Amino acid sequence: MIDWPSIEKAFDWFRRLADCPQDPVFHAEGDVGIHTRMVAEALVSDSEWRRCDAQARTSLFWAALLHDVAKPACTRVESDGRVTSPGHSRRGQIMARRILWRMAVPFRQREEICHMITHHQMPFYLIEREKPHPRIHIVSLQTRCDLLAILAKADANGRVSADRARLFDNIELFRALAHEEGCYAEPKRFASAHSRFLYFRKEDRAADYEAYDDWTGRATLLSGMPASGKSTWLAANAAHAEVISLDELRVALDVEAEEPQGAIIAAARERVRAALRAGRPFIWNATNLSRARRRPLIDLCADYRAKITLRYFETSEKEAARRNAARERPVPARALERMLDHWEPPDLTECHALEVRLT
Repeated sequence: MIDWPSIEKAFDWFRRLADCPQDPVFHAEGDVGIHTRMVAEALVSDSEWRRCDAQARTSLFWAALLHDVAKPACTRVESDGRVTSPGHSRRGQIMARRILWRMAVPFRQREEICHMITHHQMPFYLIEREKPHPRIHIVSLQTRCDLLAILAKADANGRVSADRARLFDNIELFRALAHEEGCYAEPKRFASAHSRFLYFRKEDRAADYEAYDDWTGRATLLSGMPASGKSTWLAANAAHAEVISLDELRVALDVEAEEPQGAIIAAARERVRAALRAGRPFIWNATNLSRARRRPLIDLCADYRAKITLRYFETSEKEAARRNAARERPVPARALERMLDHWEPPDLTECHALEVRLT
């Protein structure tokens, strides 16, 4: 469990948020710094938060501090004077992950916090959107709906706006929906891994539908920062497997990591297609750090009815730096920082099976 931060120290860390404006229609209390402090104060005064166990309280506290961390990077003033922050939830998740990784927060707790940030606005609007069920199922597989509702309540209490009553009503409806779907304090359960995989790929598929499983292909996708342990695992566990490695292709084609990667990706995808057409299992060895990077390859495998296992590798910042420095061709620091800007570990909404290896 991470060390409990003093509130004053945490707020000193976030003083830079004080220069970021907010739309007075929804945040008449003032800037992001004021709002963040009000949210944290509302959280720690909430009896529901106080009844949580120590780890949940800590996760919620950090989610409250970090829920708007990306607003300074995303905020813009529109031509009509309104202030918006498009994309701040997803970008905040990525920024928070880097912060918490460098603080050595345990992986599962860190991801619980990060996805509370991803979805921190969802209890405000989910019940008003079309097809809310798949969205709440995604939330339950990435974080906890019960904790997200507590965070949303603090977020609503930590602002001055005319629509607060609607926000509280919608939070309670969010809770009710999560209870109805059996995923309020635990992940949504599906009939099988294949049923879950198809549910998130096919519109209008019922969550309790048990999919007929006649997929025979097998694909393993590795994911993780450079020097996180992927190659070590391959050497120990996949000596006779067909491995499609982007690093090996870079060496073969004499392309540096900082150079355009189009030719590398094209060559690798052609090898994937050949394996899929022949029905051969294979392992794709690359960083695959973002959902956007993983999705095209997952789609390709699904087109060939190949089941997908994602193996995610991670190590500490200090150990990653040591291993990278020892490599024959170290990845440049600038390239590593760019990778962290898109860092999203995989989850069960993307694949049939997920294995996390912390090395």
